[in-house]
Amino acid sequence: MLDRTLAPPFNRSTEFELLHPEKIVLSGGAEAWFVLGGSQDVSKVELIFPAGRWVEKVWGASYFASQLLSKGTKTKGSFEIAQRFDSLGAHLEVNAALDIVSVALYSINKNLEAGLRLVMELLTASIFPEKELEQIKAIYLQNLKVNREKTSFQASTLIRKNVFGDAHPYGKELDDAEVTALTQEHLVDHFQRFFTSCTLIVSGKVTPAHQQLIADVFAPFGVNTLEKNKTGNYSPAQSFRQVVEKEGSVQATIRMGKKFITRTHPDYADTVFLNHILGGYFGSRLMKNIREDKGLSYGISSSLHALRHDSYLMVGADVNRENLTLTFDEIGKELKRLRTEAVDAEELETARNHFIGSLQSEITTSFAHADKIKNILLYNLSDRHYQNMIHRVDAITAEDLLKTAATYFREDSFIEVAVG
Repeated sequence: MLDRTLAPPFNRSTEFELLHPEKIVLSGGAEAWFVLGGSQDVSKVELIFPAGRWVEKVWGASYFASQLLSKGTKTKGSFEIAQRFDSLGAHLEVNAALDIVSVALYSINKNLEAGLRLVMELLTASIFPEKELEQIKAIYLQNLKVNREKTSFQASTLIRKNVFGDAHPYGKELDDAEVTALTQEHLVDHFQRFFTSCTLIVSGKVTPAHQQLIADVFAPFGVNTLEKNKTGNYSPAQSFRQVVEKEGSVQATIRMGKKFITRTHPDYADTVFLNHILGGYFGSRLMKNIREDKGLSYGISSSLHALRHDSYLMVGADVNRENLTLTFDEIGKELKRLRTEAVDAEELETARNHFIGSLQSEITTSFAHADKIKNILLYNLSDRHYQNMIHRVDAITAEDLLKTAATYFREDSFIEVAVG
């Protein structure tokens, strides 16, 4: 009989085996990767276009063109398109990111063909109706007005501008005039330039017949040349602090940031794990100090934002205005500790187990496997990137972390901003 007073044995594993994707090249040149798995008759078909903010000729064209993809074609209006997806038991997701635009169809397999052909119609016959454009612009401007009253939005915008520059695709935030000036012609031009080539990632219970169907439907698309992202030379930023007062605000939002190394850098795994110790999970040093010991904030975190052409590290928290200086000082102390005091064995093992276990728990479905494979493709990573990361974290020592902290986490290399 099972004794429920005893904890089950802890089985530690360092394995991270992704499903092996099958690749075919469509007649037009586009590559399709099939990640097959699952017991439910559902599929996800994701098309990745090199059409994000990075390539915009007119600021905002990527976002608004993506938002209007499903708002009208030569034969269907927005209501009919939405109703059609609903009737098929399908869901369309369009996400315009800084580097790419993702168009993903989630569908039950018995209606997959109809869903695919509707997606293809959107990707070849969208007309970007002017009425729909004006509505979406009005909604965007209203949301922008609301967001500008939030210290968190202002601080996040400000840190990216300070790290990259306000004319850089990664530091840019659309202003009212730029949104207002966008026209249907701008969206059509962006669409025609950047939605002709793509990479497909298909996951789920996909049969050979489905694979052939997908290859036939999306045959016209050309190859998406995922050029190798450059590692670049890492150099610490010049530190400074900028505080923007907001009248009537009781709270202030803190952001600390800096440019960082990309996923292809040989030190990437070390920095990801050290960031985990600093502020990457609930048991991190920043949480223990700022939240538990000092009670300065309900939550604080540090995170790495890895992009194709650059990356940045950011620390963020909301605090009372009178605690701004104290919070900055305490964060600085934790950063200094990383490079001056070795992580003790217990903390290292706890963070190591949490990091590895969390990463392993992220691949429970074929859709999740496909997301990891997408990262490998987008960032030109080794097929064993995640497995290698786990092995590196499993072997890393306290001395290794001291060296990593001294190189990449110096407290005097961060740009600091606060709004409130």
